[in-house]
Amino acid sequence: MNWIETVAYAGTQQGEGGGQGSIFPTLLIFGGIIVVFYFLLIRPQQKQRKRHQELVGALQRGDEVIMASGMMGIISKVEENNVTVRVAKNTELQFQKQAVSATLPKGSITNLDG
Repeated sequence: MNWIETVAYAGTQQGEGGGQGSIFPTLLIFGGIIVVFYFLLIRPQQKQRKRHQELVGALQRGDEVIMASGMMGIISKVEENNVTVRVAKNTELQFQKQAVSATLPKGSITNLDG
């Protein structure tokens, strides 16, 4: 018998008394599953979102960044919801702040003239 058949077979069997069993073990298992989902899925995602919000809030002119698209550049202007990033000599692009995925250490981008 495989595992599914065993569980299905066990669920159809009645005890000697013929009454139903307690719902407590089922609720305990369901609660355990919820706790596992919280700590394995929800909590790490909340931490990552918080770190990204802190990163976006700390952006300033001169920061070297990597955008979500993989483009690298130096921030030349910071606005409320947008940043202007210099990606090449005389080439600036405007992005939403949320598109910044990481900041780089100063001096990482050396091939931008100007």
